[in-house]
Amino acid sequence: MMIDTHCHLNFEAYDDDREQVIQRALQAGVTHIINPGVDLPSSRAGLDLSQQYDGVYAAVGIHPNSTADFAPPDLDTIRELAAENKVVAIGEIGLDYYWDKSPKDQQFAAFEAQLELAAELELPVIIHNREASNDVLRVLESWVTDLPVSLKDRLGVLHSFSAPPEIAERALSIGFYLGFTGPLTFKKADELRSIARSMPQDRILVETDGPFLTPVPYRGKRNEPAYIPHIVDRLASLRQRSTDEMSTITTENAFRLFHRMQW
Repeated sequence: MMIDTHCHLNFEAYDDDREQVIQRALQAGVTHIINPGVDLPSSRAGLDLSQQYDGVYAAVGIHPNSTADFAPPDLDTIRELAAENKVVAIGEIGLDYYWDKSPKDQQFAAFEAQLELAAELELPVIIHNREASNDVLRVLESWVTDLPVSLKDRLGVLHSFSAPPEIAERALSIGFYLGFTGPLTFKKADELRSIARSMPQDRILVETDGPFLTPVPYRGKRNEPAYIPHIVDRLASLRQRSTDEMSTITTENAFRLFHRMQW
């Protein structure tokens, strides 16, 4: 059993063969897939998919690149969607300084408001961080100081982790998980592999971020959940574990964090 903790199954890249993508995942041993929202329509679409397929779950939220028009009433919609049992997290949320799609003040407002909502609902968060590491960690370090006890051990994940080691250390020190994607298999990702090799095993998650970040040997093609075993295999090699052991570790971690997910 393996879990893809982050795949945008509702994106149009899967429109022609979504059913087959899910079947290939099952055949590869990937039994659960979490579909995060990037705005309100995609959050609804992810929830719809979760209601169609047993092994598909949803996260709901507004991605930083979609926050230009963010307004407080959007939180009411997210709250309503999050009431569904198959919604396992708030996300993906965070900060993105690479793309110039939303002013920083809007990104901060949406990020902090959605973190407050996650605390209210006692749901973990899926964090997007692109070239904004220090600000993301500063916000999260403040957020974790006043949370419900039930959330303390399942705060969330820095998804598709790609930041320097010191950012990994800060995230781990406050209780976050790190999600590893296809770049773990890329030739020049030595620093990322070093982080994955040395971090606590109970904080490791695997994800595709499909349709993006396809692992070797499929790099250059569309990514999909059936490729999760390639990431697990690389982790197993780095940490001197068997593939079965690494599958068990990452699966148990995912169930611990996303507590609404069913075995």
